[in-house]
Amino acid sequence: MPTLGNPTGTIEILKKYNFNFQKRFGQNFLIDSHILEKIIASAEIAKDDCVLEIGPGIGTMTQYLAESAGEVIAVEIDKALIPILEDTLSSYNNVTVINEDILKVDIKKLVEEKNQGRPIKVVANLPYYITTPIIMGLFESHVPLKSITIMVQKEVADRMQVGPGTKDYGALSLAVQYYARPEVVAYVSPSCFIPQPNVGSAVIRLDRYEKPPVEAEDESFLFAIIRAAFNQRRKTLANSLGNAAGLNITRQQVMEVLEELGFNPSVRGEALTLEEFADLSNCLRKKVRYHL
Repeated sequence: MPTLGNPTGTIEILKKYNFNFQKRFGQNFLIDSHILEKIIASAEIAKDDCVLEIGPGIGTMTQYLAESAGEVIAVEIDKALIPILEDTLSSYNNVTVINEDILKVDIKKLVEEKNQGRPIKVVANLPYYITTPIIMGLFESHVPLKSITIMVQKEVADRMQVGPGTKDYGALSLAVQYYARPEVVAYVSPSCFIPQPNVGSAVIRLDRYEKPPVEAEDESFLFAIIRAAFNQRRKTLANSLGNAAGLNITRQQVMEVLEELGFNPSVRGEALTLEEFADLSNCLRKKVRYHL
């Protein structure tokens, strides 16, 4: 079985199977064992852990995970990689490979079957084009999760952990920080991958909160408010929320609530903290309910 996590072993297996990279799947395979070890250490993988790996590729990180975890479920969308995974993972009896699109997998059901519903850890080298839908899907579906440790585009990792008043701050920052505590554990250069991506990457760990750090009476309404606030981030909150389809809020109602909460009427969404957004959504919810 070839040892992966280095250029020689990776090129050898790719040549053996005459593998062609699929641009539409955003495939970049890690060839740096130090980074792989850092990911495993940061995710704190132990023998009693059940790990979900999204996009195992040729099985590089899967091998490392299988050495450390009790059980690994690897979900790979590209069917051309399945024979390669059968080869590279042949000596491990604690890995299940599923050839599916992760966005269509019932992860809750999978966790029930494989880990009796106990919280799992997610580890992944995510394709950049699909990072946000995957992370939000995991959080919003309330899959039992301990943590998510993922390699993402550096810019996305920065966006997940910044606060108000910065250009990277937005709906993703707020959503991630509502569900988890984010921490960047490593920055990774393009030279650590085959083929090399055009941008730098980062490994970020998201520790799932047992209970969100703010009180939102209606979680889906809170996120509808947040999305509307950043859809046109140059607009004032009164304008962006007052014009948002589906919210049923008037500009006047927003102005009234902003005044009640002590905000300047021309405040923009990028100025509010998560706690302030929660207060805003709770007050607006009462007004909307009152006017329905």
